[in-house]
Amino acid sequence: MTHELKFQTAMQFAYGEPAPISPGIVRVVAENPSPLTFKGTNTYLLGMTELAVIDPGPKNAAHLEAILKAAHGRPIRQIIVTHAHRDHVDGAEALKVETGAPVYGYGRETFPPVGPDTNPQGSEFIDYVFTPDVTVMHGDVIAEKEWRLEAIHTPGHAPDHLCFALAGRNIIFSGDHVMAWNTTLVAPPEGAMADYVESLARLLVRPESTYLPGHGGRLENAQRTVRAYLLHRRWREEQVLDAIRHGAGTIQSIVPLIYPTIDPALSGAAALSVQAHVEHLIQRGLVTCDGAPSSERPLSLA
Repeated sequence: MTHELKFQTAMQFAYGEPAPISPGIVRVVAENPSPLTFKGTNTYLLGMTELAVIDPGPKNAAHLEAILKAAHGRPIRQIIVTHAHRDHVDGAEALKVETGAPVYGYGRETFPPVGPDTNPQGSEFIDYVFTPDVTVMHGDVIAEKEWRLEAIHTPGHAPDHLCFALAGRNIIFSGDHVMAWNTTLVAPPEGAMADYVESLARLLVRPESTYLPGHGGRLENAQRTVRAYLLHRRWREEQVLDAIRHGAGTIQSIVPLIYPTIDPALSGAAALSVQAHVEHLIQRGLVTCDGAPSSERPLSLA
């Protein structure tokens, strides 16, 4: 059984250069490429005369300068973050100092800190104490005369993740929840597979078909991709079940069976992706584990 996904890895851009994406939407790509961020973090400027900045990106003087240059003197009224991973949120404070704009986001004060010993990204990639100036919840609206954004709470990759639907434009700013260049990392304890699958299903009932993600190029026919990603996650869980059925009794032993050609730099992320699937299978009553799942703790079919 195979289920190959087709990814869109071509992307026309230049670091620091504003690129029109749609009327009233400009993208600036931060120069922070990595195996988890692809070419870098996408920052979007929304509006014609007064602007919102969506995902200000990492703390980087050159990227801050590029954002301000792309604004062309137009006032930035809102700084909006999809989630508090540092490649999206760390640039917010410096941009706030420059513009006086408040920072909007879900906030993380309700989530207990989790140290880098149990998370592959670690505290260096997650701002555990991020507190927005304006808290945004599911269904809340951020609006100016020229645009209106509806917040969609989409936990899974991160517990505080928000997507934003642009009213009347068939567009969702999808952050790291749905991207074209790769599937989203769901890594416990920051990520939860049950939440992620539910959040994908939440997007399927919406009409928007164009997604502007936090990394990589724009995604057309987005609902087709969402369905494919849901199918892919079900297929991965079947792989995990099959591996356990044939004697692979730990997450550590399952990883090379599912990811035989994985880049060693991504092996930790792969292990936690498997853990996320195992946790979901335990919640569904299909797998058992004596205690919380970990790399070497024995697993068995329920």
